[in-house]
Amino acid sequence: MREWCLEVWGDYACFTRPEMKVERVSYDVITPSAARAIYEAILWKPAIRWNITRIEVLHPIKWISVRRNEIKKIASAPTAKQMSGEPGDSLDIRIEDERTQRAGLLLKDVRYRIYGYFDFIPSAERKENRPTSEMWADGQESNEIARTDESAAKYAAMFERRVRKGQCFHRPYLGCREFACYFRLVPNPNEEAIRPIDETRDLGFMLYDMDFDSDVNNPTPLFFRAQMTKGIVNTNRKEIEVRG
Repeated sequence: MREWCLEVWGDYACFTRPEMKVERVSYDVITPSAARAIYEAILWKPAIRWNITRIEVLHPIKWISVRRNEIKKIASAPTAKQMSGEPGDSLDIRIEDERTQRAGLLLKDVRYRIYGYFDFIPSAERKENRPTSEMWADGQESNEIARTDESAAKYAAMFERRVRKGQCFHRPYLGCREFACYFRLVPNPNEEAIRPIDETRDLGFMLYDMDFDSDVNNPTPLFFRAQMTKGIVNTNRKEIEVRG
């Protein structure tokens, strides 16, 4: 099993607690699902499944309270009449009529080192999923994916090349898309000058991930009891208890 370490950082982050219905309140640290999304932003394909094993908090946990303009209405799917072009209700959302201000308790000046590996899934074992369009950064990747000799080594080399070049399918973010983050590969984490913060605390129950294996269209949330020990949170599913 090959494991990679990424260092990610940004000005703001919000890993929203699901128990907060209206106002956005962040968890104290990045969640495993948000860390997984950063790896998937760099490389994701149906042949691999990312797993997060450890999170290191490098900057002290700092908070900021802000008010943001949000839309209180969700766009609905078009009806058959609207798709055919018949006159009727408009699909657009008028921002002036639907705008609302909501407070948010966010994290600021965050920096983490996240560790992860992927499981290679042979084609015969892959579950049917929603169709995805094939997008590649350059001709080299396009040629590689056309080959039939799929292997974990091929995707490992692909990930390393992409992360070293700073390539990604979409810009990674810290919880919310408006909080984009920077990333870099850390080849030797033990030689890094910045060490995890010297803080130990019980973070309580935290969202681990969504259980897409049980139902891809209606996944159930999974939680775990997060413990930060000297700035390190163990998220290895083989070592912690995850509850549905």
